[in-house]
Amino acid sequence: NQRKLRSPRVRTTCQNLQLIHYTTPPLFTPLRRGTSQIMIGGIKELLPFLSLLILVLGKTFAFHFPSSQLTTSRQICRHRLQMTYYPSPTETEKEIYNIPNSGWKSKQWNWGSARGTGHDAAMICRRRWDSREERQKLVQSLLDPVEFKASYPDSEVPFEEVKLILGLAWQRGRWDGSDGGPGGYGEVLSIMADARRYEDEDEMISALNFIEDVSKRFATISRNAEELKRMKCIATEIQGRHHHAGKEEVFMDRREVAGMVLDAMGFVDNGL
Repeated sequence: NQRKLRSPRVRTTCQNLQLIHYTTPPLFTPLRRGTSQIMIGGIKELLPFLSLLILVLGKTFAFHFPSSQLTTSRQICRHRLQMTYYPSPTETEKEIYNIPNSGWKSKQWNWGSARGTGHDAAMICRRRWDSREERQKLVQSLLDPVEFKASYPDSEVPFEEVKLILGLAWQRGRWDGSDGGPGGYGEVLSIMADARRYEDEDEMISALNFIEDVSKRFATISRNAEELKRMKCIATEIQGRHHHAGKEEVFMDRREVAGMVLDAMGFVDNGL
């Protein structure tokens, strides 16, 4: 036995056992000369990929906290709108009540005249919205257009008809001041009758022009600071990011500002 212990192989084994006993086990098996350099070189080549992977995962799982309650609600609405997209024939149709040659841009519209498709459409419009209950439903659908469209995608009132309702409400408002008086919505009605600024071939531009003009005059009819702030928030936000916003998002904002105007004017109680 002593001879065996004196052999180089046994002494080496004993020394290795003592080393293992008194030191922490290595994480990797000792490599041959040159192998470690190859591995280090491979790791260096992978570093850019690993950095990119960490950056992507960091952005994916990051948490973002909204700055205000109003912003939060509008972000939720926009998120829902992106998830529940519907085609928008009700936003782009120009004919009203299936009357041939009707609509603000038609040469036979003749707004304000007793003769023309505008007069025919106005008669139907007044009858259709003669009920207070129906007017209330319309205003509610406009004030919360995303929720309404998600719940009732086939019941949306065409926006060309909404413009007609606004036109008649502003026309009536000249007698009781509900149109905002001088500098109010009488000016918007004149622009609408001119059939250019809100009748652009690009529906996006028409909608943005409408939002801009309607929001600027809302101070003439707003009932409190809260709803005025809401109108300004809608207009400022969509004007600031319209290059990145989709058509459906702009159309929903257009409906919302229209609903706010009808609501502030007392359309539900007064009718047309």
